[in-house]
Amino acid sequence: MLLFDKIRTEIVNALHRRYGKTVDPDLITVSPTRREFTGDMTVVIFPLVKELRIKPAELGPFIGEHLVKRMPEVESFNQIQGFVNLSLTIPFWHSFLERMLSDNRYGAWPKNGEKLMIEFSSPNTNKPLHLGHIRNILLGWSCSKIVEAAGFSVVRVQVVNDRGIAICKSMLAWQQFGNDETPDSAKMKGDHFVGKFYVLFETKFAEEYRQWQETEEAETVWKKSGDQNDKRVTFFKEYKNTYFNEYSALGRKAKELLQKWESGDRNTLELWERMNTWVYDGFEQTYQRLGVQFDKLYFESETWKLGKQEILDGVKKGKFYEKEDRSVWVDLSHIDMDEKILLRSDGTSVYMTQDIGTAMLRYRDYGIDRMVYVVADEQNYHFKVLFEILNLLDEPYSDGLHHLAYGMVDLPDGKMKSREGTVVDADDLMDEVIAEAKKVALEKSDISDLTDAGQEEIYRTIGMAALKFFILKVNPQKRMIFDPGASVDMQGQTGPYIQNAYVRIRSIERKLDDNNSLGTYSKYTDIQECEKVLLNQLFIYPEVVRKAAADYDPSHVAGYCYDLAKSYHRFYHDVPILGADVEEAKAFRLGLNRGVAKILAHGMDLLGIEMPERM
Repeated sequence: MLLFDKIRTEIVNALHRRYGKTVDPDLITVSPTRREFTGDMTVVIFPLVKELRIKPAELGPFIGEHLVKRMPEVESFNQIQGFVNLSLTIPFWHSFLERMLSDNRYGAWPKNGEKLMIEFSSPNTNKPLHLGHIRNILLGWSCSKIVEAAGFSVVRVQVVNDRGIAICKSMLAWQQFGNDETPDSAKMKGDHFVGKFYVLFETKFAEEYRQWQETEEAETVWKKSGDQNDKRVTFFKEYKNTYFNEYSALGRKAKELLQKWESGDRNTLELWERMNTWVYDGFEQTYQRLGVQFDKLYFESETWKLGKQEILDGVKKGKFYEKEDRSVWVDLSHIDMDEKILLRSDGTSVYMTQDIGTAMLRYRDYGIDRMVYVVADEQNYHFKVLFEILNLLDEPYSDGLHHLAYGMVDLPDGKMKSREGTVVDADDLMDEVIAEAKKVALEKSDISDLTDAGQEEIYRTIGMAALKFFILKVNPQKRMIFDPGASVDMQGQTGPYIQNAYVRIRSIERKLDDNNSLGTYSKYTDIQECEKVLLNQLFIYPEVVRKAAADYDPSHVAGYCYDLAKSYHRFYHDVPILGADVEEAKAFRLGLNRGVAKILAHGMDLLGIEMPERM
């Protein structure tokens, strides 16, 4: 049992014996004592005061005295208003450090018997992965590692959106303007190559639309709109989708391609498979650079019909209903939402139908207890509807559904737009941060004794840490701006700053000449304030992992790693390590060194970040 839980248990038992009331342990908050106060652990008693209706002046001393008496780890206490600050014994800290260093799984929790599936990335095959995808991928990958460390068995999946009108736009542009070009002949990565034709389609369509607006037909459409007070420019800006569906020659051809695909036309399917293969090859290269992988891929082209039978069965069971045009709907007024279409009048599916079928298929494949969808917050409504429908269908996992909604990512110079080709490709962004890391490294480090390949590997490791940490340190729900230059700042809250703490430790380790033996520090009693800070931070690490998993929020781990690195840098400057006055102090500080390195490496790995030996 962790000390936090042991403290809570002791308090609950003591309050029951003294006051005859059973208190919920969740009311008891235990956390490291703030540095401006004396103590190691602080018990917040305000909720207990309210629950028991006992004054803090009576309750605080009772709890403090009880813990000193019953827990050998607690040496003394002091109280400040509603906070009881506990000081732990030096033998406890010695014992903790030894256990932590010898425990290869420190920070990871025992298996809890639950299986969790997490869906992330889920790209479209008409364009390359971009900055927005990077946030999605990094959040999904990091959360999967964090919940795995918290005891879950994890399945990592993505659903590839490989069908629909957007894909047909890329196909049509290649047919009309590609001249049989391939990624190899163009010397382009596959997903970039196909994305080029998606942008080309939109460019050609925009030209067609501009020309049409000068025709008599367009003038007639505008005059028939009935709102002559509206500006002409505004009208046609909002009319673009209608033009695509009703007047555009390019739009008609793209829709014909989609119809051919859905009817199984051989030539169309061959082109679709060929272009998708190009994209998949490109995606896989990007995933390898990001260091992520999936246990299974689901494809929209294979799942789009799966939910249809479930919907029809739901009609028979009275869960859903048909309208006169034979379209199928669900009534969600019981959760203050409107009705939602599930099947069109022609029997074709919508995105919701597909997602219902995919969820059911995944449960059949893996028997999961929880399912987490990493999707931008623009889809909040969609997932609220999806989860309620699965609940109405009595799916056994419906109580374990979670939408990990995240805010969009902007650049310092504004928002990205994929149709206009102004997105920042994931590969280009990685290249940029690695170049920034190289520039900083050349200015501030000396790794000239390494081979060129060794140096490039360090630049890559630093650059990828900069990218990943800058994104993951932000709470997922917040919209953010990614600044490549700021991400590599060696003095800021960045990945390279944390890596530098680890490199300092490894440098000290390389200077040892005694086979890395720590010696004994059982007689070291003069623990300094900077050492106590590190001990406390190392001690709470498992709780940080548990909290991050419960919230599906890697920023908890990122913030912890930064705080630990910052405390280590202060420790490094405040006390001598190899040059300590006595051997006991040297041994203890080397133990702290190794403990910090161990946890920094573990915590950064949960963020998908590698640690270099040199910088």
